[in-house]
Amino acid sequence: MKLLLRFSASIDLLNERIGKICDWLILLSCAVSAGNAMVRYAYDTSSNAWLEIQWYMFAVVVMFGASYALKKNEHVRVDVVYMVLSERQQIWVDIIGTLLFLLPACVLLAWLSWPFFMQSFEVLEGSSNAGGLARWPIKIVMPVGFVMVALQGISELIKRVAALEGLRVAELESRYERPVQ
Repeated sequence: MKLLLRFSASIDLLNERIGKICDWLILLSCAVSAGNAMVRYAYDTSSNAWLEIQWYMFAVVVMFGASYALKKNEHVRVDVVYMVLSERQQIWVDIIGTLLFLLPACVLLAWLSWPFFMQSFEVLEGSSNAGGLARWPIKIVMPVGFVMVALQGISELIKRVAALEGLRVAELESRYERPVQ
């Protein structure tokens, strides 16, 4: 189990670092957006590349940020029943949900999105907009993002199984707080 927990910790570290990059991409996206708007209004000029780079940064934040959200236990869940369960029961719900829903969905979506990337890569697809960016590089974000969520799901699964075995798992973010309305 210690080897699996080390593997889990390395996945957590990877997603933690990627989450920090996503934080910076949000700031950079805002700066690009503001700069693009200022140039458009001040000099009556703009570039499709600047608009598309914002979309690309947003795509990276969404697809790579999902695994970070899962790591931090900040993902969306239905808490009607979950909140009244004991911690051990919550862990079981997480395990079953990961095995039956999260992992199969991520594997399926990564597998289905791979040809989407490959088709684009084979023709070196570019933007249909004048001055736009190449499209094929951003399309790898979909399959990689789903693989990263699946890896984080495996990490969470390892930590929850360890918790069921009575091991103290410091990285286990099992405390779920109901959203404040």
